[in-house]
Formats: sequence, C-alpha cells, structure tokens
Amino acid sequence: MPHTRLSSEEIARRGEEIYERNLRAAIETSANIGKLLSIDVETGDFEIGEDTNIEAPLRLHARHPGAAVYTLRVGYNAAMALGGVIGRTT
Repeated sequence: MPHTRLSSEEIARRGEEIYERNLRAAIETSANIGKLLSIDVETGDFEIGEDTNIEAPLRLHARHPGAAVYTLRVGYNAAMALGGVIGRTT
C-alpha cells in the first residue's frame, strides 16, 4: 500500500541516505549480516529483525503508527530474491 505522505521513491531515497550516513558503520557487523533492518525515514528510528520475519517493521510501526518504513537486508543489495542468488556488491 502506498504511503500517504511520501512516494515509494522518496522513502527509498531517504532510507538509503539514513543508512549510509548514520547507521551503516555501526549496523554492518558480522552479527547482523543477512538480518533485516527497518528504518522510519521520518524519524531515523530503526529496528533489526531476523532474516525472514516481519517483526522489525511491526515493532517500528507500533512505536510510530503510520511511519514511512524502508527495509533492507544488512550487507546485501536487495532484501529478498526470487529464484537465484544475490550477493553483496558494495
């Protein structure tokens, strides 16, 4: 479902910017590689969850109802893959 205040493109742009600027150095450790990171792009608040569950964004939405949330897989260039293998390119 589209967000009411921000486009999908704007959510992705802000999410990537917050991750690169504020979180990447601290989050991208061997303990977190492959986990899902959800970021509220309006507040910068975030949650980390296991690789296949939706607990992280649900916890974030519980704290910030109606949040614009961007989710990425730590250490990968895509959160999910359908048929095939994804690898880290950065």
